Amino acid sequence: MSEASQTAHPGEGDRLPDFDLPATVAGRVSNASLQGRPAIVFLYPKADTSGCTQEAREFQAELDRLGDAAPVVIGVSRDTPKKLAAFAAKADLRFPLVSDSEGVLVEGLGSWVEKSMYGRTYMGIDRSTFLVDAKGRIARVWRKVKIPGHAAAVVKAAGELAGP
Repeated sequence: MSEASQTAHPGEGDRLPDFDLPATVAGRVSNASLQGRPAIVFLYPKADTSGCTQEAREFQAELDRLGDAAPVVIGVSRDTPKKLAAFAAKADLRFPLVSDSEGVLVEGLGSWVEKSMYGRTYMGIDRSTFLVDAKGRIARVWRKVKIPGHAAAVVKAAGELAGP
């Protein structure tokens, strides 16, 4: 386990860790590019799997529903830019998917964790979401996310953060 994954999880009031990473749609996304309005940063284990596809499509549906009033949304995984581009096209995702192949943001947010399945332990991304305010501070954190209804709840919280 790396040193970054052993640090305390950032929480409400903490700054979003510094990052500048390749992304679909926008070319690159950084914490600086997110400032100025609320942003939703959701981390998911692997592109083009059933759970990750469902979660991403639910965020896209919320963005489509809200139109211009929608918050900034980015999805983050350790997948390659090529895999993310294919996933975005297949799932009709129009928000940026960020490739964090080195784990800079994933580890900085405390979402690179030990997992186990069928008696095997391995390192992977803990499905988690961070609502970031217009000044780059984490306003809300959801860890060990259960997908159904999650996107709607996060987008509602983002609307409350933005105010009327």
